[in-house]
Amino acid sequence: MKKFLLILLFTTAFASAQVVKNNGNLQVIKTQLCNQKGNPIALHGMSYGWSCFHPSFYNKQTVKWLKKDWNCTVIRAAMGIEPDNGYLQNPKASEKLITDVVDAAIANDIYVIIDWHSHNLNTKEAIDFFDRISKKYNKFPNVIYEIVNEPDQESWEEVKAYSEEIIATIRKNDPDNIILVGSPHWDQDVNLPAENPIKNVTNVMYTMHFYAGTHKQWLRDRTDEAIKKGLPIFVSESAGMEASGDAAMDYVEWQKFIDWMNSNKLSWITWSVSDKEETCSVLKKGAASTGNWKSSDLKESGIKTRDYLKLYNEDGTLKSTSK
Repeated sequence: MKKFLLILLFTTAFASAQVVKNNGNLQVIKTQLCNQKGNPIALHGMSYGWSCFHPSFYNKQTVKWLKKDWNCTVIRAAMGIEPDNGYLQNPKASEKLITDVVDAAIANDIYVIIDWHSHNLNTKEAIDFFDRISKKYNKFPNVIYEIVNEPDQESWEEVKAYSEEIIATIRKNDPDNIILVGSPHWDQDVNLPAENPIKNVTNVMYTMHFYAGTHKQWLRDRTDEAIKKGLPIFVSESAGMEASGDAAMDYVEWQKFIDWMNSNKLSWITWSVSDKEETCSVLKKGAASTGNWKSSDLKESGIKTRDYLKLYNEDGTLKSTSK
């Protein structure tokens, strides 16, 4: 009897960890991210730091650890584009870092964002990359495409025209997987695509990024208005300090954002898996590049983010707090 119970417990635990198997192909219904059955889902997870600056963390061991110990249902592979050792300088090495993480996410049955991590619109190079990568991964429901990270000074008309080209490129190969579109001013001006969204596309969402030390109620209000106008929102980058990635943590404002995202069933990602000397890097210098991190390896942001992630079930719902 004891042996039967142990087998049952193991089977139940294993099944509950099968995030993609249980939720399948994601879809956007009105403004809500949903699973293959049409049930609302919110994904929660971590973004890797720039691949060109922190390549050592881009491996299957960290992916496994982020799922097992941090309860991530999604991870974000942030491929640096313009900096030294980025995609424009070294496309093969950059792409391999990303595909190593994507392959590991698929093996670990979680979702993964392929992030073209740039503030600029490199249309020709992006078309080439997303054509190739969408051919490679079009059969895997795990994959989400983020086609530009944070446009800074570009107008929405410029971002929209770029996005329409990249979306068309992806959709030739992959008709279904979610595509994330950025908006001007580092993904704060979600009001602009809300007034003039991309037409005749499906399973497209728009990214909003916040840093709680800088962005306050005004950004939540602006995003609420965009959602009311029919804009599907995905928070693909966020954290608790200032937008510079440094300075002190604003725990009060961060909690307000977390509560607000929960009430709106919004997916969110925290920045970043890296060990740079800044507040937003979740790891201290000396932390292993292959996971198995102890609390002593984590900075303030890492400790708090892990605590937040542990609050959620794989279906995006909050765990019961009853005893």
